Amino acid sequence: MTRFITKNGKVIPLNGGGGGKKGAGVVVAGALALAVAAGTGGVSTIGGLGTEAGSGGSSLRLGPRKAEGQKAARKGDAEGAWQRMGMKQLRRTTRQQAECVSVSFGEIREFFLRNRCASLDRVLFAVADGSGNTAVISVVWVGLASDGDARRFESVMTRHGSGDVHPLGSHLLDLAEIRFTGLRYGSDRDGRTVTVAEAETASGQVDHDTLDALAEVAAHLPRV
Repeated sequence: MTRFITKNGKVIPLNGGGGGKKGAGVVVAGALALAVAAGTGGVSTIGGLGTEAGSGGSSLRLGPRKAEGQKAARKGDAEGAWQRMGMKQLRRTTRQQAECVSVSFGEIREFFLRNRCASLDRVLFAVADGSGNTAVISVVWVGLASDGDARRFESVMTRHGSGDVHPLGSHLLDLAEIRFTGLRYGSDRDGRTVTVAEAETASGQVDHDTLDALAEVAAHLPRV
């Protein structure tokens, strides 16, 4: 039986009824736990995480917080965006390159074989609340040769099960591995550039709706 999720107002089928569209590995384990212990003092939780992570009330409060987070993200204020989501940025790492085929798979890779990408920027954020709950957020900016290529790329990317651009790996942060599923996902397109964001729990409990909101906030960050 096919299941569906809603992303950015679109109904997306989950191929095979489960699993993730994405298959890249990144982060988290002991080193991140140490970072959480050292870096989260004084961070307040606004109801989306911690003991309230799974409550219906927290989901209702996510809308205004996400809107404020997106507003900060559009200004390029990543740390301010996380703060509006009740999180604090622990660390980030960035990589830029001009070739996409070698770091993609599935239909996304096939797309790049036919339509050369003009640029690729990837960043990985580790964020935490004040209760020992951490999340990892991957953001990828793909530059295409034309607006039409960007529209077609976004159409393929938003279809669950179509492949992905691999998020940055955990070795860049000296952390253990986590798998991005693509079920907590956000995207945005600005002319020839498509932004793709994904979020996963690193440790503790971060509910699906909060992870989804973090990804949708991150998708509005300008290119690094």
